[in-house]
Amino acid sequence: MSFDSQPVLIGENLRLRPLRIDDFDDLFAVASDPLIWEQHPASTRYTPAVFKSLFQESMDSGGALIVHDTQTQQAIGSSRFHGYDEDRSEVEIGWTFVARSYWGGRSNAEIKRLMLEHAFQFVNNVVFLVGPQNTRSQRAVEKIGGVREGSRIDGSGRESIVFKITSEFFRLSSLSQDHL
Repeated sequence: MSFDSQPVLIGENLRLRPLRIDDFDDLFAVASDPLIWEQHPASTRYTPAVFKSLFQESMDSGGALIVHDTQTQQAIGSSRFHGYDEDRSEVEIGWTFVARSYWGGRSNAEIKRLMLEHAFQFVNNVVFLVGPQNTRSQRAVEKIGGVREGSRIDGSGRESIVFKITSEFFRLSSLSQDHL
């Protein structure tokens, strides 16, 4: 079975759907906050030119999803599936960002739960690549059960810390049982 990299995923509070070109303005309204990118290796993604490049890369990836709050219908961020490897039974989840008003709550966990549930229909392993200085994202991945596996060079040539969640761990975790 081929991996579906752009599903529609609906949770209790959030809806994820494939990113479309007409989502640019709504997503840039979220991404234009410099504090979102403060610890990210590409810390200027809040600027129009740099975000435009990220947005186009997201569109070209074939795996980007926009995240909406189901109550307000507002775009609150984005995430992406990347690097599906059938032989390793692995896919990456990354490029996730959400509006600061959604930090510290259940939103990141709900995004990741929905994406993990989907991914584990196709693979046994999900990896997250996080910049070494991005301690905020490292803690967020650890909070959902990501286990540090070492490091690797990411697609842009930067070293990233690799975190992994296995389907077995996920099945047994409270995250999969929606006890967020």
